[in-house]
Amino acid sequence: MDTIRAWLERYLEALERDNASPYTVKNYRHEIGQFLDFLKEQGIGSWEEVDRHVLRRYLAWLQAQGYVKASITRRISELRSFCRYLVREGILETNPFRVISSPKIPKRLPDYLEPQEVEALLTAPDPMDPQGQRDRAILEVLYAAGLRVSEVVSLNIKNVNLDQGELRVWGKGAKERVALLGEPACRALKRYLQDGRPKLTRENRPTNALFLNRFGGRLSTRSVSNILDKYAKVAGLGRRVTPHIVRHTFATHLLDGGADLRTVQELLGHADLSSTQIYTHVSQSRVREVYRKAHPRARESGN
Repeated sequence: MDTIRAWLERYLEALERDNASPYTVKNYRHEIGQFLDFLKEQGIGSWEEVDRHVLRRYLAWLQAQGYVKASITRRISELRSFCRYLVREGILETNPFRVISSPKIPKRLPDYLEPQEVEALLTAPDPMDPQGQRDRAILEVLYAAGLRVSEVVSLNIKNVNLDQGELRVWGKGAKERVALLGEPACRALKRYLQDGRPKLTRENRPTNALFLNRFGGRLSTRSVSNILDKYAKVAGLGRRVTPHIVRHTFATHLLDGGADLRTVQELLGHADLSSTQIYTHVSQSRVREVYRKAHPRARESGN
């Protein structure tokens, strides 16, 4: 198993070269390492001994430890990817995790904001304060372009083209795409760049980062999450709002407005259309709700 642990480190280094986030690498190291610890406790010293029965014992052990289905599914996916790497490197002949099916997880519809909630959120920051101007620009960009929070904080000034209403974004797997901005987002960004950002910069800390913290450095993903949480309370939304909920809102409102699925897929930067299809369920559930409320024969009389 010591040799396999060495290969785990090589695999993690390969993930880092492919621009995997530090959070992903940390999770893979811990959770794949957990499986290797399990094998050691079972007295298993080589991959030749890892068969269907061993893997089923591991799944039973995870369930006994109280891990939920989503967590177990994630571990299986990580281990399957790791073993696929070992097969490519000639360490394994076959991937032992091919024979294991992931637990069925019920699909949850993504949460999203109503248009009036979005308006309240966007207008919550103080337009006269440099940090308020920055925060308004961040909120407008999140909603206008449907970006991941990691994509927002990694933006540099050179990635912004206000004349074209575009952002050049690097998403998952370092894939480049063009994100579009509407006029309100362009106005908010222009004001921030002209008024807010110069007041946040520090002479001793030059940076090309678009969004700066109060010390003049690049804003972090946690800071953006805190910003959203803050303005959700200021706007009186009565619930927590995350960057991902704003991304869900972007996709849902596009589909409600008549956008086709392929366009939404491209704008979100999804590699697989199936990742985008869940938003159609949100849109369809909204259609059904409107139908039940609006059509005179949609409900039983008296209801």
